[in-house]
Amino acid sequence: MAPRMDARIDLRSDTVTTPSAAMRQAMAGAEVGDDWYGDDPTVNALQERAAGLAGQPAAIYLPTGTMCNQIALHAFVRSGHFAVAEASAHTSRTEAASAAALSGIAFHRITGADRGRLTAAQVEAALVPPANDATVTDLVTIENTHNAGGGSVLTAGEVRAISAVCAARDVPLYLDGARIFNACAVTGAALAEYGTAVTAMMFCLSKGLGAPIGSVLTGTREFIREARRLKILFGGAWRQAGVLAAAGLVALEEGPRRLHEDHENARRLAEGVAELLPDGAVDLEGVMTNIVFAEVPGGAGRWAAALAAEGLLVSGGGDRVRMLTHVGIGAAEVSTALAAWQRVAKAFG
Repeated sequence: MAPRMDARIDLRSDTVTTPSAAMRQAMAGAEVGDDWYGDDPTVNALQERAAGLAGQPAAIYLPTGTMCNQIALHAFVRSGHFAVAEASAHTSRTEAASAAALSGIAFHRITGADRGRLTAAQVEAALVPPANDATVTDLVTIENTHNAGGGSVLTAGEVRAISAVCAARDVPLYLDGARIFNACAVTGAALAEYGTAVTAMMFCLSKGLGAPIGSVLTGTREFIREARRLKILFGGAWRQAGVLAAAGLVALEEGPRRLHEDHENARRLAEGVAELLPDGAVDLEGVMTNIVFAEVPGGAGRWAAALAAEGLLVSGGGDRVRMLTHVGIGAAEVSTALAAWQRVAKAFG
């Protein structure tokens, strides 16, 4: 197949977006200070805005979602103790080595009842220690939306049910809400309905909201004071970060109201790809947000290389190709992506 890089479409992740014109303008004119000393006014404004939206007393702006998660894990879980997490969650799978190296903690992994979604009953069972067992669980973590589950969503009510179970055992509940605004777009819940149901929560500005960099960790003032100490300990302190925070403020205003478009584009993409692959290759019922997985014969690497030659970038591993829609993907880009899939599917017979 001849390369068709004139129609380059990037569906590898929703992190590949570029800043909007409004973001670039805000970054150029951002008022800045030194965030190490806590006097960058734009960073402080972003943190105050994020905390207010989350219904939490305080927030801290960090370079990455992984740093948010690792700071939370370190703050809540003692070395040698456990955190409960869904087996395919980002914290317990992709970040497992980070948690072990930075904090000396391990995970009690539970397979979600449906597309990575944990239930209150599953969490309750996990928090009952076996007789004569030395295991100590310090934290429960949940992911919403659940990446490996295809962007599956927990409702605010489901999170509150898990929170009640945790409270009864005096175990904090942490929400990896990298794509929590996508969950809000599906359920209609305000961000604070999730934020007030958990002990602490993080969300990314650099995914569906379209900012170039950064995530926010929210929680109590005491927790955020400790998070600031750990931010420095883990090498995340920065100086005139207001240049980046300015784009984050725009992302909080621009991003949430257009996420339904990403979901609609993902649905159209999923339905189109499903027509080209064997029955059941795409879990259409599970396409709830902006993430699409497709089971492909011969391995994801083979298909990803062929699609790249056709100008379409995807990610994945094993037999699953992963695609994410985002602010840079509209109806025209979906059509171009499906055309690339059609050519590759035809070539592979």
